[in-house]
Parts: sequence; structure tokens; C-alpha cells
Amino acid sequence: MGSEHAPRPAPHRSGTTLRVNGKPHTLTVDHRRVLLDVLREDLDLTGAKKGCDHGQCGACTVLVDGRRVNSCLLLAVALDGCDVTTVEGLSGDGEEPHPLQRAFLERDAFQCGYCTPGQICSAVGAIAEAQAGHPSHVTDPEVPAGRPVALDRDEIRERLSGNLCRCGAYPRIVDAVEDVTGAGGA
Repeated sequence: MGSEHAPRPAPHRSGTTLRVNGKPHTLTVDHRRVLLDVLREDLDLTGAKKGCDHGQCGACTVLVDGRRVNSCLLLAVALDGCDVTTVEGLSGDGEEPHPLQRAFLERDAFQCGYCTPGQICSAVGAIAEAQAGHPSHVTDPEVPAGRPVALDRDEIRERLSGNLCRCGAYPRIVDAVEDVTGAGGA
């Protein structure tokens, strides 16, 4: 007996469209899969790393609609229609590295490199948040709400505190962010 109805996707899978690094990708995604796994396994974008798988280390940090997120915690199906930027997409056309990527290289702001993609994506997000006037825990309460927040070393350290580096490259990471924001003066 034939059916005139189109086959339905499995009950635990849905069609999801993500715009990743400027390119649309339509996938049928299991509802239980997180963005990190889709990026790494389905789209072969291996910059974001699987560290703790609990959102505590920041190795999986990417940007979703311009905001930094731990991709190991977000269900991919919930991001239908969102723009995702990974470390591979920061340079745009790929001709020149993103200024933060260049600063990390120039400052030797990495050792083993495992956390570096997450550190860079987090720094891009942190800079945007500060420019948009989002305060951090260490922002001077006298700074008017909604005004850009100056990124001194304390602000940078606080804003990047969700990204761990087991090698201890923190001082050079802060130096690299200062180079890009002009906060260092060195």
C-alpha cells in the first residue's frame, strides 16, 4: 500500500539552517546534538575544541549572532536561522588574519594552542561587549550605563575569565588584546 504523504523526519530530528562563517548550511539535526559537535563533525570546522564538555573551560567558544557562547552547551536545533562565527571565519575572506589572530601570533599568546581558538573568539566577543557598553564585574560603577567600557588589563582579565589556559599564557593573551584595543600603550 503506497502513501501519498512525504516521509517525515524522525521524531527526534529537525531541519536546521545555520549561517556559519557567512555560508548557509541546512542540516537535519538530532535534537540532542550540540553546536560544537555539528561544527566539528558535520561541517569539518575543528577550530572550536571539546575541552570539558560542561561549559567551564571556554575551549569551544564561538560567536552566535555576534555574542560569545560555549558551543558545547547549545543545542544546534535551537539555533535555526542564527549566524555562527568560528575562529576559521574571523578573517572573512581568508586573505589576512583577523587582528586578534595576528596579535596572538606576534605576542606568542599561546603555548600548546588548544585553547587559542576559544580565547580569540572570546576576546572578539568581549571587545564588542565593552564597545556596546556592557559592564563586567570590575567595571567602575561610575561609568554611565550604555557607554563604551575602556578595556584595561583588569577588564580584559575579567571578561576572559571563562576561558582557561592550562599552559598559563594569560599575560601574553592580555597583551595581545591590549594591542588590538590600543589599551596597552606599550
